[in-house]
Amino acid sequence: MSALRDAAASGRIGLFDLANFVISTGRSASSPVLPQARWYFQDETIALARDPASVAGVDVRVGAMDDVAAWFRATPAPARAEPPPLIWIGAPEIVRGARLNADALELRGAHGRIGLRFVPRLASNRSWIDASTLAFLEARTLTLRGDFADGNFVARTIWPDDCRLDAGTARSGRIPASMRDIADLVADSPEGARSRFDAQCLWERTPGERAWRGKSVLALMLNGAQGDDDEAHGGHFALVTGRMEDDGAIGDWMVNNFYTLDVTSEKGIIAAPVPLDSYLGDLNSGQAWYRPSWIMVAVLSDERAAATIQSALGRVYNHFYRHQLVYDHATMNCAGISVDTLRALGWPVARKGATNQTLAIAGLPWYALRDASLAKAARTYDYLTEDRTRLFPAIAFEAIGADLLACARRARVNANAPPPATAPLLSMLSHDIDALAFLRIPQLPSSRAWGAAPAATAWEYDARVPKDPAKVQIVPVSPRPFPAHLLDRDVRPPPRSRGSKALVAWGAAMVIGALGLASIWHVRRHRRRTDSSK
Repeated sequence: MSALRDAAASGRIGLFDLANFVISTGRSASSPVLPQARWYFQDETIALARDPASVAGVDVRVGAMDDVAAWFRATPAPARAEPPPLIWIGAPEIVRGARLNADALELRGAHGRIGLRFVPRLASNRSWIDASTLAFLEARTLTLRGDFADGNFVARTIWPDDCRLDAGTARSGRIPASMRDIADLVADSPEGARSRFDAQCLWERTPGERAWRGKSVLALMLNGAQGDDDEAHGGHFALVTGRMEDDGAIGDWMVNNFYTLDVTSEKGIIAAPVPLDSYLGDLNSGQAWYRPSWIMVAVLSDERAAATIQSALGRVYNHFYRHQLVYDHATMNCAGISVDTLRALGWPVARKGATNQTLAIAGLPWYALRDASLAKAARTYDYLTEDRTRLFPAIAFEAIGADLLACARRARVNANAPPPATAPLLSMLSHDIDALAFLRIPQLPSSRAWGAAPAATAWEYDARVPKDPAKVQIVPVSPRPFPAHLLDRDVRPPPRSRGSKALVAWGAAMVIGALGLASIWHVRRHRRRTDSSK
């Protein structure tokens, strides 16, 4: 057992050395981490920075993005990333480079073997390991996160080691010329979610050099549509930071996952910075069990741009756990929070405009009648009027990816030329970017239905939802009320949505119109009476 053990605290997650963290749970945490954050992770294994003074701060006097912008003006190029309030590592032990013997259900390593068990399946989780899963896992070496118990390793996360960005094996690709080309990279998969893992090197500052070891990375994560959940056709988006490992492993990169806190996820997801292998391979919450994924990776010669973005996201998490920043599927989702953070740092992510402002305004009364709900009508209005870069993960992936392509094109020939000390974020990236790579990660086989590429328009999304309401697949979730005693007094209520304001405007217009018609009717009636009396 000891030969297979590799404590999670002995490695690295993202840009951080876990030797500088303590492993705890939210319930037993002694670090002065936000009480709100501790509450969400009461019985979850988390990593907390040993030095509380190093953790990303929060200015409670302003909103999340104003806080990020002010912090960036004061700290334009941090040498190292500030740790987030916590990292959700999920399990305290790691087994690396193991082989699965499916018949005996055991793990075999270079110096030993141990029985394998799996964490319990959540009752609301629609998929689980089956024969196809075991056959897939048995054909490759694995990294697993879990815990040792009763002579067995109880796995929470299983990750295939051949999903890696290896400088020696990544095939050469063609650098995309536009957002459309990035969309084609996502769609270019004849077998869809069943395609094999693929790593392409799209661009290098020095062609063929690929001296990537130890360099920091900034990556974009796009997850596809689920095959059996009609509320999940839009996919998911996240910003990723990390460092290139000697063997090309990507499992220890850190994914900054934003997800609604106000419901209990059917898959056990809690919004947090998480290791990439857990984000994709957790047996209950891992995205790769539900849909395919794509990652665009910028390999950087200097950590400062990745450190800036990671530090900013740490501040956003502080606002998020305090409920000063509230998740909303239409106006403040995973893409919107990520895009807003970059824009607050001066990264001008392109705005793609609303889906259809005119249709939203004109159709609002119809939506209210159709759905027999003012709240649903307001939500439809919000979806139709939201900037598509903030609304659709696929559009965010393409827009931010296009900016990375532009940075590569602007990359200086002389990488040793010192940039200005206060260079804005895109200037840092243009100076520091050494390579761009693209990874296609297939859906892991299980009992789950196969996913697909995410919908990138409202019309595409609508076309995927069955017209027969009886055939619409929705996984019910229960609310997770935020405890009143954890709501700080300085937390301001979220602003009223555009949809609710539009309803008020329509209501006012209808009242004014009704009064106008009544006035016209009254004047005409008075005239008729006057004429008849003459």
